[in-house]
Amino acid sequence: MKAEIHPTYYTDAVVRCLCGNEIRTGSTVAELKTEVCSACHPFYTGTQRIIDTAGQVERFRRRAEKAGAKS
Repeated sequence: MKAEIHPTYYTDAVVRCLCGNEIRTGSTVAELKTEVCSACHPFYTGTQRIIDTAGQVERFRRRAEKAGAKS
């Protein structure tokens, strides 16, 4: 390996989320900022909502039931 071409690796880098959560990890950047993390993302917190526009979700579920009944 060539010397002096690799970035500095920080073993204790801090990742800060807008929600206030801090995560420590390894990175080539000492401090990272993110808008969403696993502590505030709707998928991970269980607050995810399905937005049904014009009954599309219900139509899909009906089609899936019919397909399941045929099998």
